[in-house]
Amino acid sequence: MKKLGFGLMRLPLLDPNDEASIDLEQAKQMVDLFMERGFTYFDTAIMYHSCASQRAAKEILVDRYPRDSFTLATKLHSSFFNSFEDRDRIFSEQLEQTGAGYFDYYLIHGVEASNYPKYEQFDCFRWVLEKKAQGLVRYGGLSFHDTPELLDEILTKYPALEFVQIQLNYLDWESESVRSRAVYEVAVKHGKPVIVMEPVKGGTLANVPASVEALFRAADPAMSVPSWAIRFAASLENVMVVLSGMSTLAQMEDNTGFMQDFRPLTAEEIALAHQAADLISGKITVPCTACSYCTEGCPQQIPIPKLFALYNEDMRENLRRKDVYEQLAARFGRASDCIACGRCEGVCPQHLPIIRLLKDVAAHYTDCVS
Repeated sequence: MKKLGFGLMRLPLLDPNDEASIDLEQAKQMVDLFMERGFTYFDTAIMYHSCASQRAAKEILVDRYPRDSFTLATKLHSSFFNSFEDRDRIFSEQLEQTGAGYFDYYLIHGVEASNYPKYEQFDCFRWVLEKKAQGLVRYGGLSFHDTPELLDEILTKYPALEFVQIQLNYLDWESESVRSRAVYEVAVKHGKPVIVMEPVKGGTLANVPASVEALFRAADPAMSVPSWAIRFAASLENVMVVLSGMSTLAQMEDNTGFMQDFRPLTAEEIALAHQAADLISGKITVPCTACSYCTEGCPQQIPIPKLFALYNEDMRENLRRKDVYEQLAARFGRASDCIACGRCEGVCPQHLPIIRLLKDVAAHYTDCVS
């Protein structure tokens, strides 16, 4: 299997302000190019695109290609079940929504210290392996957002789990909060293949400061800026697949182009990526990956990832684009509308202090802050 996977969580949209408005025709073209160039791994989940991603997978992929020609992964997230029976109900709904018949890879989703007790309470790690025994799952594993110590505990307790999906990129490799390298090394120690998510950190490593772009262009003018991030992750020996949440046909053209005949980075190129990480790290105010998990349950409809992206750009360029902020606030909610309910922080894979950060955003754009 080629090392590039298609993550169905950032598909093209007909309305940029409506995550469920997937541009299915453009997405079909992207799937066709992906398959035409020999790539087969697709990743979806219940919550992606306001719960529209799994049905989109059926329409753009499953209904159009023989089942044995592609690999499909999906997940069980802790926020969607509250009983043993819920697990099977959700699984049946996922089979119906995707039309897949079975899942090649099935993941216990977004495991971290806050939801691990719930996964334990409902015996989810053994449950996914039972689905494998029933022929409904080919490989059972987990996606993970926490410390290497917790991952070590889980893989020691459940050695039959077959793979781990982790956040890994050159910016987070030595990050004190994400600790990509240490988490990766735990997976290697347990002999588990790694699937990489967020290799471009939600677009952060595609839109780098000018100094970093110049660094990459000087080293290899033929390679795009995002290619450095994806190839960094793919160059690791234990990495099986690197997921890219491509949003346009142009991004698909680029990613499949440099990954079609993949060449691992040299030692010098890896050192250059680490140098880029040092340059970028001081320019990011909010390390948000725009996964949008935080927006689904927000009672104030605050477009948190969009506000953070605008805030990051303004802080990096020393700007205050209040007109853009007001356009977002008019359609959704203002940063100062936050009621500190904490729902967003409970599901944030990056463990960001979103409530405090929204106050910073509100202050920057001169909102009233209580």
